[in-house]
Amino acid sequence: MVSGKKLADVGYRLFSGSMMLLTIYAGYLCTMRGYRYMQRQKELKLAAESQTDSESLKD
Repeated sequence: MVSGKKLADVGYRLFSGSMMLLTIYAGYLCTMRGYRYMQRQKELKLAAESQTDSESLKD
């Protein structure tokens, strides 16, 4: 039979491990969202510059 203390220790380790994995996954998601945001801003800036360049050529 497993003692209560041993069961509590195992439960705590499982809970701590799952929280650690969740924190790592959340950090990954935040990083990827920030990366996609920066890429989108760069694309929008390039599109705006190319649009401005083509308009100035028409004049």
